[in-house]
Amino acid sequence: MVLLVLFAILLGFVGIGVPILLAIGLVGAGGMYFIDGINFALFPQRIFAMLDSFSLLALPYFVLAGALMAKGGLAQALVNFGMACVGHYRGSLAHTAIVSCTAMANVSGSSTAEAAAIGGIIIPAMKDKGYQPGLAAAIVGSAATIGPIIPPSMTMIVYGAMTGVSIGGLFIGGILPGLLLAVMMMVMVRLLAFLPNYPELNHREPKASFSQLLKAAREAWVALLAPVIILGGIFSGVFTATEAGVVASLYSFLVSVLVYKELKLKDMPRVILEAAVTTATVVGIISMAGALGWLLAYLNFNQLVLATLSTLSDNATVILIALLATVIVLTMFLESLAVLIVFVPIAAYVAQNFGFDQIHVGVLMVIATQIGATTPPVAVLMFVTTSIAGARFIDTCKHAVPFIGTLLGFLLVLVLIPSIVMFLPNLLM
Repeated sequence: MVLLVLFAILLGFVGIGVPILLAIGLVGAGGMYFIDGINFALFPQRIFAMLDSFSLLALPYFVLAGALMAKGGLAQALVNFGMACVGHYRGSLAHTAIVSCTAMANVSGSSTAEAAAIGGIIIPAMKDKGYQPGLAAAIVGSAATIGPIIPPSMTMIVYGAMTGVSIGGLFIGGILPGLLLAVMMMVMVRLLAFLPNYPELNHREPKASFSQLLKAAREAWVALLAPVIILGGIFSGVFTATEAGVVASLYSFLVSVLVYKELKLKDMPRVILEAAVTTATVVGIISMAGALGWLLAYLNFNQLVLATLSTLSDNATVILIALLATVIVLTMFLESLAVLIVFVPIAAYVAQNFGFDQIHVGVLMVIATQIGATTPPVAVLMFVTTSIAGARFIDTCKHAVPFIGTLLGFLLVLVLIPSIVMFLPNLLM
């Protein structure tokens, strides 16, 4: 009963527009204050305990790296590269958006940042070519989910810091799934082009000449080289995953200032401030969700969820699917990072007791939270792209249905074929 009251209050706060960080903090603090047997001094203790992780030090550096690249001309170079590669196919701008988001994932680590950076460039171009605003927003919002799957990923850093799972392993485990998702989305675009409701998807640009393709690659190669440096350094033992964030920030600064020359030294205070605000928001959610997660564990929430899942089936795969479905449903209403933090202990338990690899489950959990971020009523990614497109939110949601279906099918494929996630970690680790 107490758990139901806590979740009802949390959803009520979110429903009336209370910021998610404040809503989670109020519920956690209120629960610890009013529930008998809990010393309220535990609230600040659990907040600091949640943040007492060396691995989390990577977060601000990767956030800064993404901000530097986004402001330093990277997004435009990647869009140009995507257009040169796939612009001659039917649905050229839709394919370009997907390829650009896939390439941007190499440095952003955040789906929201990716939706804003790529969407701000490609959505106006899509509208100029006759794309329905809601369709343009739906395509970019869905493609932005690739951001936290392909390394580096802030969500994977949080998951690894909480569970002790190798962050480098999670990073490399997301590479093939991220590429597979991009291919599946491009296939969906091609299928939609056959429907009479999407005449704009039959548009194609002239095929880029070899010199144009070479020019686009020359502009984008420094950005595409970033994951090679980051992952290569981690797996060669040159630096840790945390230290990789520092390397990524330095590399992003040098590329933005010296190569693209879009970022000036006078712009640095503004970029650093934006990165600091983003970091503070993410860390705030992590800390408050950690306190709430402890309270839920004290109230046996984890055992209750596990007992409920176990009653569904004796099949481990069915239990894993049910867990992922629960995460998706909750992230439809709550901030995805907060849901991930609360469910990390349950995910780790399911992996340990049902024979799943921890890296496999970690990648699946990251993907599940991103699916929720594209699904109404909250659908953070769709809100970002809808505002850029000037569309009605209901129109974006209508056009997003086939892409959400693609995401769900993609997640199911990864559940049933773990080798897609585990091939590279098994090969390289």
